[in-house]
Amino acid sequence: MDFETVMKELEGLGKERTKKIYMSNGAKEPLFGVATGAMKSIAKKIKINQPLAEELYATGNYDAMYFAGIIADPNGMTEADYDRWMDGAYFYMLSDYVVAVTLSEADIAQDVADKWIASGEELRMSAGWSCYCWLLGNRKDHEFSEDKISAMLDTVKTSIHEAPNRTKSAMNNFLATVGISYVPLHDKAVETAKEVGIVEMKRDNKKSSFLNSYETIQKDIDKGRIGFKRKYVRC
Repeated sequence: MDFETVMKELEGLGKERTKKIYMSNGAKEPLFGVATGAMKSIAKKIKINQPLAEELYATGNYDAMYFAGIIADPNGMTEADYDRWMDGAYFYMLSDYVVAVTLSEADIAQDVADKWIASGEELRMSAGWSCYCWLLGNRKDHEFSEDKISAMLDTVKTSIHEAPNRTKSAMNNFLATVGISYVPLHDKAVETAKEVGIVEMKRDNKKSSFLNSYETIQKDIDKGRIGFKRKYVRC
């Protein structure tokens, strides 16, 4: 399938209602409004195709950029490639659910995510923390340094309330993910979540959102899901 064919197929799958939902979350024109599940049929025909992924991502069309993440070759991308993709990720649905997800399947994931977390830029930090959520929720516990994840929990505790909004959300998700999916630090994550308490996310022209990682972890404890790992990260 070539670039033009994929763009036509995506356009045909677009729905005005979905487009409005995406735009209410920060997406901008151009976009078609394609539900992510509807992309699976095209993805099956293409599988992995990095050159096509690059063409699609470069369009600036939200749906094409999202689809690019599905067919990208995570280990076929360098740190510079991921940085370039982050430069094009203009809102959190791209930074956290396209770029961070693709990065989480790469061998260089932790190195790149660490740099993004240290960058001081809202969406890069958000993508870095989100990448760890995808990693911890998928890879075996022994693939991580317990000391490093413990230090990251300390960072969340001391800085989450002052962090930029999207970074706040990703840090909150990280705290919950450690509590649910990374067994060695389950107890510390629960204690940290208790100490952090409710996190307020202020939003322009909308009511604030209130995040509670302690509650999220408790729900999964009740369901017996501690130690849960996803089989796949990308769809």
